[in-house]
Amino acid sequence: MNRLLLAAAAVLALTTASHAAVITTFGVNPNSAAGAFSNDPNGPGVGGAFTDFYTFDLIGGPQFVTIASASNTFATGGITGPFGIQNFAAAIFETVGVPGGGDDILVFGPQFASLDSSGLSQSLNGSGLLNAGSYFLQVQGTAGDQAGYGGNFSVAAVPGPIVGAGLPGLLGMLGFGGFQFWRRRKAA
Repeated sequence: MNRLLLAAAAVLALTTASHAAVITTFGVNPNSAAGAFSNDPNGPGVGGAFTDFYTFDLIGGPQFVTIASASNTFATGGITGPFGIQNFAAAIFETVGVPGGGDDILVFGPQFASLDSSGLSQSLNGSGLLNAGSYFLQVQGTAGDQAGYGGNFSVAAVPGPIVGAGLPGLLGMLGFGGFQFWRRRKAA
């Protein structure tokens, strides 16, 4: 397990430096419409290693972040064919300075894609909680010369505490229940 994590970290380190590009900015607290993404890594007819960044900012407290799906589809040839992406993975980093500058903090991932049951595509997904700050989604791999991917990213505010919930609410309900019991007993 530790070797797998070290290998994943090495893949991230190697691909971050070469062919890294900010593809788009999702904006502040992006919803699923603002978080739709797709790319033809390296351009049409050009294959090779790529690292794509999608930047976003979170404000207003903790946010629930979801990569609903990131998919690479290939009609023929599988992952190693012209439409496939080998080592297709995603991770989320907290931005420190410039995205991909080497001082960013890994907060989720990397999550590697798995082959779908049809054998004609691969996909990855994930979710988690992030605090307010600046982040980027990193999508990477080694693309065939006709490969592409697409996906959806969104955030949702973590709901605040419900009024009356927790220990104060429980004590209040017990107190009210005790008062009702006392009232009924007195009436009898």
